[in-house]
This record gives sequence, C-alpha cells and structure tokens, in this order.
Amino acid sequence: MNESALASLSPKQKGLIERFQSGQPLALSRVISHVENHRPGFESMLEALHGAVGRARRIGITGPPGAGKSTLTAALARWYRERDLTVGIIAVDPSSPFTGGALLGDRVRMDDLATEPGIFIRSMASRGSHGGLAASTRETADLLDAFGFDRILLETVGVGQSELEVASSTDSTLVVLVPESGDGIQAMKAGLMEVADLFAVNKADRPGADRLKREIEIVLALRSGKPGRPAAGHHGVDLSSLRAGREDPPQEERAGVADDAWEVPVIPCVASRSEGVEEVAETLEEHFRWLEASGRLADGRRAQAREHARLVLERAMGRQAMQAWESWLATEGADRELESRSPYAISRTVLSEVWPDAPTAEY
Repeated sequence: MNESALASLSPKQKGLIERFQSGQPLALSRVISHVENHRPGFESMLEALHGAVGRARRIGITGPPGAGKSTLTAALARWYRERDLTVGIIAVDPSSPFTGGALLGDRVRMDDLATEPGIFIRSMASRGSHGGLAASTRETADLLDAFGFDRILLETVGVGQSELEVASSTDSTLVVLVPESGDGIQAMKAGLMEVADLFAVNKADRPGADRLKREIEIVLALRSGKPGRPAAGHHGVDLSSLRAGREDPPQEERAGVADDAWEVPVIPCVASRSEGVEEVAETLEEHFRWLEASGRLADGRRAQAREHARLVLERAMGRQAMQAWESWLATEGADRELESRSPYAISRTVLSEVWPDAPTAEY
C-alpha cells in the first residue's frame, strides 16, 4: 500500500479502499467507476493499490464482430472456475452514440456467469478508443489484479481492423475467427497475425472451418520461414515442398528449449458446446509457461509498464494543456490573435504556459 497516495484520499475514498482490500465486490465496482469516470482522486487510488498489481495472468480475446468472443470468454471462465481459479472479465462494448455508455451486449450474453462466485464481469464503453480497448481498460485490469483474481480476460470491442492495442495490455492474445467471417487471409492483413499467440477457429462445426484453419496455418508457416506439417494449400497447392527435407523436432524437444520461438497454434472449437475449449485453455497455460521460461514474460511486462506510464503522462499533459487553452481563450484579445496568428504560433504560446522550457522547433 502506497501510504503517501493513501494520505491524499478523502476519508470516504479511504474507506472504499479498505473495503476493496477486504474483498468486497461492491467496493471493487465502485473503485472501477471512480477510475473509468476519472473522478477526483482516481489516480491516487490507483497508486495506493499499485503494490498489489502483477500476480494475475492477463489474456486478451479479440477478433471480428460475430466471431463468438463472448461465448468463448464465458466458456474459458467456466474452465478456470472448475480448477478453483478466480476470473475477472472486462468486456469492452461499443459506446452508445447518444449517452456514451456501453451498449452492454457482451454483459447480456454472459449474464449467466454474473452470479457465479469467483467471477466478476465488468462491461466498459469503448468511448471512441480505436484500439479495441477502452481508455481505462488497462487500469481496470490493474484493479482486478490488485483485488486478487487469478485470471483476467479482456474481451475487445471487435472492430476488426484496430484490435492491436490488446497485445500491449496482456500476457497472451487469443484471436477468434469463424468460417463466416470471410477469407482468413484477409483477416491476417488486419494485423492480427502479428499479435496472435493462439488462433481459435470457433463454430468449427460449420462448413469452411477446416479450410480457414488450413489457410491460417499456411500463412503462419510462410511468415515464420519454418513451415509445419505438410498441408494442401490455398486453391489446392501442396506446400509440403517448402519443408525442404527438414523434419520438426519432437514436441518434447521443442518444449525444452526456452528461447525457441513460440509456434502459434490454430485450434478448432465450438464454444457454445464447450468443444475444444479445454485445448484452448491448456494452450494458453502452456504459452504462459513458455513466456516464463524464455524470459519474455518479464520483457513484456516491462514494455507494458513503460507504455502505461507514457499514457498516464500523456493524459496528465493533456489535462494541463486543456486548462492552459481555456485560460488563454478567456484572455482579452484572444479572438483577434486567432484571426491574425497561425494556429502553430498560438499552440506554442499555450504550450509555454504548461512547459516553459518547451523547444521552439516544430511539433
């Protein structure tokens, strides 16, 4: 517990933090609301709890709309609960264009989980965030971590082309696709190839699932330069010649090499019937063990901390800049300057109020 941050809180906020630490879900919900709505003191509350962050495993679940992400998220949560692991779920929904709030579609689809002990679900509005995650999602995950959840599942809004932010906020990224989502190769062009640690072909009982799985595996093999097992390629082309006579080492040998590259698996499943979910969950656990053994977990979490600190700095500077801007607009003669000076000169003037030693070069 950060005592200096705690000292800056109001008595009411201190009481809320005490209830949070005692494990009261209602207190967790209220602290999340403070953070999500940026109420006064929210950063001090986060700072006070920061020492308890870092134990949970974070899993991002992303993919195009309609892929069944919510169904798979719920199935994974049940799998973890069967093993006595607690689960926090953050489901990012599109913002309402009228209220700015979440449309809560994901929460409705997972409503049967809401009353289960050991599971906490929070729906959040994307509020214009273009990375598939809400602006406060990372901090909400920190709160779930500090509260003591073993697994944190972050389900993105599903905007298709802009899901890459999830990879910088989680330990493992699960990309969910379905045969009906269209050409698997086109999905790869959206950048999901770079962030996926595991592909799940959901609704695998439908036509086209085998072909989609095969296409993803072929593209993964081509990109890695280490083609896997022979498979009929796109339009029936046999890609077995790409192996150039090389045989894959046995699985036990690959598992024993800590710095070996992770081979992204493609797993078919039918989440609505829990088929294949166990394999997906166990592969996510295997990926985490590989991250630990290879040292990539520590590297990734350092990168996450660096990006989080940058975003907090950017937010703080943005607040100060807006205050300086509003003060400048209220000055006598501001309207005349808007007519006579360039916006670049005006921005330098306003920025100098926030950052007196700001460089005079272009920015």
